[in-house]
Parts: sequence; C-alpha cells; structure tokens
Amino acid sequence: MGLLGKLAALAVRGGAARRWLWRPCVGSRLPARAAASSPALGQYGEVFRSSVAEPEKVWGAAAELIQWSKPWARVLERRGPGSDSWFVGGELNICYNAVDRHVENGRGDHTAIIYDSPVTNTKEKITYKELLEQVSKLADVMVRHGVKKGDRVVIYMPMIPQTVCCMLACARIGAIHSLIFGGFASKELSVRIDHAKPRLIVTASFGVEPKRKVEYISLLEGALAMGPVPLTPGRDLDWEEELAKARHSKCVSVPSDHPLYILYTSGTTGLPKGVIRPTGGYAVMLNWTMSAVYGLKPGEVWWAASDLGWVVGHSYICYGPLLHGNSTVLYE
Repeated sequence: MGLLGKLAALAVRGGAARRWLWRPCVGSRLPARAAASSPALGQYGEVFRSSVAEPEKVWGAAAELIQWSKPWARVLERRGPGSDSWFVGGELNICYNAVDRHVENGRGDHTAIIYDSPVTNTKEKITYKELLEQVSKLADVMVRHGVKKGDRVVIYMPMIPQTVCCMLACARIGAIHSLIFGGFASKELSVRIDHAKPRLIVTASFGVEPKRKVEYISLLEGALAMGPVPLTPGRDLDWEEELAKARHSKCVSVPSDHPLYILYTSGTTGLPKGVIRPTGGYAVMLNWTMSAVYGLKPGEVWWAASDLGWVVGHSYICYGPLLHGNSTVLYE
C-alpha cells in the first residue's frame, strides 16, 4: 500500500483523543432508462439549454438514475441566490449508490478501484464486493467508537485505498468527512481541525513520496498541540483486530441536503473556508456527468489525474466513477 506500517486514527471526545492504529493488508448494472437520460456528447449544448430553461425536468430525469430510500417532493426549491435546494424531501445514501447497489445488481466481481503506486511498487485491484466488505465493517467500527450521523470525521491520509474506504464509511453512516490534503503541515492542519471539530481523526503513520517519507503522525500531533484538543496516549487499537470484530453496518438514509463533506479552500486569501457539499444534488450530478460529459459506460476504466484531497479527487476519483459503476484508478 502507500504506507509501510500502520494506519492510525485519533478519536476526539470531549477534549481527549483516542489513537486508533490500523494495519492494512499489503500486497451496478444501471437501469435501462440510463441511456435515455444520458445524452451523447454531441447533444450537450441542447441539454445545457434545456437545463437552464427547465431545470426540474432535466435534473428530475437524471435523479431517476439514483436510488432513493424516500422519493423527493420537489426537484428544485428556490430560496434565493446561492441557496437553492435540490430534491426536497428526498432521502438517500450515497455510499449505497456507489457500492451496494452494484453488488446487488450482480456486478460485485467487477473492479471498483485500480490502485497503482509507483512510489511503493504496488498494484492492486479491489472489486465492488471487496470494497463493500471493507467499507461496511469500517463503518461499524466508527459507530462502535461513537461516530454518528452528523458528526465530523477528519481524514489526513495519502492516496491509498483506505482513504476511499474512510470517505465511503463516513457517508454510509451519515457522518461528514473532511479530507485534508496530505501536503499540508501542522499549522494548516490545525486550523482545519479546530474549525471542523471532528469526533474522529483518521491518519496514516506515514506516506511515501518519490524523494521522501511524510510523517503523518508527527504532523498530526504537532497540529493537535497547537489547538485545544489534547492527545491521550496509550489508547491504540489495531486495524485488523477492529475489523475482525466488526459487523456489517447498514446504510443510513439522509435528507438530500444533508452535508456529505466539508472541503476547505487553500486559504490564500485569508483563513481557509469550509465548503459544504450536500448529498443529493452532488450524487445526481456526478453520476450524470460520467456518461453525459465524459461519455463513459458502466464497467469502463476511468482515471482523474488529481489528489483525493482536492475537489476533483473527491468528485472524480471517489464518488463519480463509483456511482456510475466504473473502475476508478487511484494513482499514488
């Protein structure tokens, strides 16, 4: 994997933190109506104009390609500039749509993640069935250690499959993840932790880059020392032991406007600003763009040259291709 050793997490509870050490193992068919609702690239201009003139019609059709636990009452509710609500009254789970439904539709043996790490000479393929196994158990571990719907979870990890699993596990139980780019040092990390006020912090012991090893644990401990959250030593938990005890956690339905994640701006014009992404509209848009904009069919391989710590990585390494049933390349 993209780290040599252990993964650690710090569960923040009322001013104290629990360190959680994980040792990773080393070494859906879409419905037929999808074709009708996903235009060919040559029709994009026409669809764009229609989306401006009749947004409820266009995005209502696109939303039919996502599975909802509760149907929406209204496609769009305008509340003022920048505050529109999509799929009002609807409920869903984005992890279910990105993982479970593909397994249920007979595509569990299809590759979900292609992990390619030249820096560690590691290659691995993870099927949708294997991804579901890891994500559902990880979600259960989080729940057993106090994470619930609406809690924030900070993820400070390199470009490895466990990072994607953490994102999906949070979404599975309705927790809000805040994935912080691994290139940030303690000061930048501290600002984001203090703002998010997470219940849990998940990090790697270290990551590997072409010319150096990045010590994630020491950077995180430095960040916590700058903020109000003390670290309680000696509370280590092992990844494999925790997953071995875990059960398969079910998906928690959330309202369409429930926050999926907080992603912070770079802070070049002041303090970093936390941008919240609601779940429903995000899932509909990403699933739709994979075919309508990029011309992919479910089952095809997709690579976005970005980092999971940035918005393109969130959208087009993790959620977009998995929602659409593609194989996403995770390149470290």
